Amino acid sequence: MPATPHALIIKFPGTNCDAETARALEAAGFTAEVLPVALLEPAALDRAKLLVFAGGFSYGDYVMSGRIAQLITKHKLGERLKQFVAAGGYAMGICNGFQILTQLDLLPRGSLLHNESGRFICRWAGLKKNADSPYLRGLPDNFELPVAHAEGRFMSVDDEAGDYLKNGRAALLYTSNINGSTHAIAGLQDETGRVFGLMPHPERFIAKANHYDPDWNGAEHGWGYYMFKSVREAMAA
Repeated sequence: MPATPHALIIKFPGTNCDAETARALEAAGFTAEVLPVALLEPAALDRAKLLVFAGGFSYGDYVMSGRIAQLITKHKLGERLKQFVAAGGYAMGICNGFQILTQLDLLPRGSLLHNESGRFICRWAGLKKNADSPYLRGLPDNFELPVAHAEGRFMSVDDEAGDYLKNGRAALLYTSNINGSTHAIAGLQDETGRVFGLMPHPERFIAKANHYDPDWNGAEHGWGYYMFKSVREAMAA
């Protein structure tokens, strides 16, 4: 039997979704460890199969969302992070984690800016798959997850986002463009599919009871469970 994959969640000051993400990963078949960034060193990645940057407001988003977390991660891990991915490791960024991943140059080029409305958005969002992804294979073509962000509008240079739609880098789209993202992009992946970032929060919809409709019966579990389960099964394939 294959060993249970280990997920490492880096916690920065201001990260507030680490515990929920750890529980979601464990429910999907991972072992999960939340590691404060003060203890982060390259050797921490040695036994991890999945590195997760969870949601929240790292360092209060005082400079720009994810910027300080990106600088500290790069300082502490150096080239080890890219080596981890090149060697077959997976990396996932959720909301603030998505912002961090884009700044670490692990995802296609682009920035996450203030929502077009200029307001913080906290609601459920309709989503649709736009490409094959190890994180999405266990999900239907259309599903929904909660979102909660002020800087979630994805923008790219010279409409590179149009290319992302065609080449599969834009793996996840909003069915209704809630924040003004270019081409309604909600999530990106790298060329390997192992690095994935998204603004919605899968860890907040693990069980049916997490849904706003008490009679929701769309699946045995919440859609977020199937996202984490999908990547778990991809590792085992």
